[in-house]
Parts: sequence; structure tokens; C-alpha cells
Amino acid sequence: MSVRTLTIDGQPVAAIEGATILEAAKEGGIHIPTLCFLEGVSAVAACRMCLVEVEGINKLLPACVTKVSEEMVVHTNTPKLQEYRRMVIELLFSEGNHVCSICVANGNCELQDLAIEVGMDHTRFPYRFPDRGIDVSHPQFGIDHNRCILCTRCVRVCDEIEGAHVWDVAQRGAAAYIVSGLNQPWGEVEACTSCGKCVDACPTGAIFRKGTTTSEKARDRAKLEFLVNAREKHEWTR
Repeated sequence: MSVRTLTIDGQPVAAIEGATILEAAKEGGIHIPTLCFLEGVSAVAACRMCLVEVEGINKLLPACVTKVSEEMVVHTNTPKLQEYRRMVIELLFSEGNHVCSICVANGNCELQDLAIEVGMDHTRFPYRFPDRGIDVSHPQFGIDHNRCILCTRCVRVCDEIEGAHVWDVAQRGAAAYIVSGLNQPWGEVEACTSCGKCVDACPTGAIFRKGTTTSEKARDRAKLEFLVNAREKHEWTR
């Protein structure tokens, strides 16, 4: 397997052919913020948090899906990128109804963590206050669309790991939202196995376990990692 050598933030990095910039940066110990990316499922570059600058290319590229090439020179933390990332977080907060103080994931939320990382303490954009619903028809779980950022992690985990295909995205643009089944109440979707993988994959408090209150949502990412490794190495047990 051939190796590609590149430079990331002035540091020489070696990566196997076909690896992404995000994977190469991780191998080199270089942090690139992500939100929609989740190890073990396909990358979709939905959130644009991992945008990087590549010398010789006049547009920003998402590190999670951009393949490395020989002698590529990448910059991951320029003032331009810092401004873009802050703007992305501001837009996510202004487009939804994120009230951290009463959220089940307060203190355990990746959106909240990134807001702190990029230094966002307010948004320059007007709040849209969309009228979004909450579905608690499932006996164990609930989904609060007010907290959803359309990262589609739940869609990909349910599809690619559990194989149940419960979740999907309906509508387009600002009207887009996550649906269960054929836009049925979650509790009526027979395909749902109640595995809870979507809860563990959700970066915010959008999908939660019933009975949790403010700051009580906990995830078990180790379970997802175990399933991914078992699938890739054909180590399934009965």
C-alpha cells in the first residue's frame, strides 16, 4: 500500500493512499474540529466544521472527505478558518431552539463544546425561533427537533450499523427535519429495534432516553466502536 507525504500546519505527515485529511491530521496529532463526523460510519461533510485551506486551491475543503495527495500543504487553523467555524456555530444556534440551561445534554454536548472552542458567546444572526415538535411516542426514547442540527449521525448509524433504516431527512433547506419511518411517530415504526444507537450517536440533546433531565444525558460511544470493529474484522459473536 503506497504512502503519501504531506504537510499539515507546518508538520510533515505520512498517510496511506486514500486516507482523508482528517485521518492524516489525527495520525499526526493535529486537532481539526468536527460535528457531523462519526468514526465508523460514512462521512457526509454536512456541518462544514472541518473545513481546511489547501495551498493551490482557492476554496475551503472539508477535511473529512478530501483525500490526501503527495506534497499537499494543508492549513487547519488560520484566522479565516476560525471565523468560518465560529459563523457555522452561530448559525446553528440561531436556526434552532438551543437553550442549554434546560437541555438534557447540558455539559455533555458537542455543539456546546465547539461553541466554547471557537469562542462564541453570542450570535450576530437573528434567532429564527422555528416551530418544531417533540416526539415522545417511543416507550424508551424521545426526539426533540428543537435541538436537532441535522448532522444525520442518527440516520447513518441506524442505516449502516444497525441496518434498521428508521431515520431519514424530509423536506429541503430550512424546512428540512429528521423523520422516523415514513414520517410516522417514532413509537409506531416497526423497524425500530430500540437499540439506542441513535441516542449514543447524537451530538446534542435532540435524541434522548426518557427519564433523563437537565445535564443527565450520557452516551456510550464505546458500544458503537465495538460494533464497528466487530463488523470490519468479522468478529461477530452469537
